[in-house]
Amino acid sequence: MSTLEHETQRLLFICTGNYYRSRFAEGLFNHLASQLGLPWWAYSRGLNINWIIDNSQISPFTEQALRTRKIGLEHTGMRRMPLSGMDLHSSDRVIALKREEHFPMLAHQFPGWEDRVEYWAVHDVDLATPEKALAEIEGHVHSLIEELQSA
Repeated sequence: MSTLEHETQRLLFICTGNYYRSRFAEGLFNHLASQLGLPWWAYSRGLNINWIIDNSQISPFTEQALRTRKIGLEHTGMRRMPLSGMDLHSSDRVIALKREEHFPMLAHQFPGWEDRVEYWAVHDVDLATPEKALAEIEGHVHSLIEELQSA
């Protein structure tokens, strides 16, 4: 971790594979927060990282969306990471990308946490195109940044 990470509040984004949605939210948030000097650092984790069949560490949709926005991959984790109890306990704020998908997984894997997490409603590629889903995440992240700036 960088010095910046130790001096800031921690924001945790959760999705299923820590491959696509949460990685985009993490990269975009960290890029914007660093530009604005916000005392926050985001990281992301997955509830079931083993469902990804290939060995790639980040979705090509996410990588392309970050590059299009001129956001370096250093703003997101180097590899997919599973969610742990320590992640939940050490975060100042926790956001899961889709309630219907992640609430039951959290209830099963981390009982008691399912009601302590904020939820967005961003579909995975089975129900939304990457363009639509990533645009929704971008809107949520910008709203979150505005909220944190005014706090």
